Amino acid sequence: MGIFGGNPKNEPLHYGEVFSVWSNLIADYGKISGYQTFYNHAGDDDLKKIIEDIVELCREEVKQLEKILKTNGIGLPPASPERPVARMEDIPAGAKFNDPEISAALSADLAAGLVACSQAMGISIREDIALMYAQFHTAKAQIGAKLLSLNKTKGWLVPPPLHLDYLER
Repeated sequence: MGIFGGNPKNEPLHYGEVFSVWSNLIADYGKISGYQTFYNHAGDDDLKKIIEDIVELCREEVKQLEKILKTNGIGLPPASPERPVARMEDIPAGAKFNDPEISAALSADLAAGLVACSQAMGISIREDIALMYAQFHTAKAQIGAKLLSLNKTKGWLVPPPLHLDYLER
């Protein structure tokens, strides 16, 4: 049956899959510590909850990605250190991220994550890797929808020029 038959977990990873998993892992390490910093700067409780959800999502991804790399004998990238919880009041005003900035950064990261997951699914020949990225994609889309709703509710969404009138020809 060859090397691509039977249990996908027994099939070798190809270089694209390795790169996707490894680069996703190092990105998640950085996002966890970065989002912990955002949490310290955030003032809005709803935004803080979404940050917590995204950090938890990243931690769940990390568990799966580390396992894949370890199982396949691939070294792990260096992890960023966890950030301690700080009081927002202790951050100087000129050095503080504001809630709309944090929300915009999270939105952009989630959008980029959706694209990265789609690319990883597209290049995967192992079904388990493709399905894992489909799960990551779905989880990011769900949190992204919550964040979009929050942006609209709080007035933080800055839309591009809206096409309200058009010339009929």
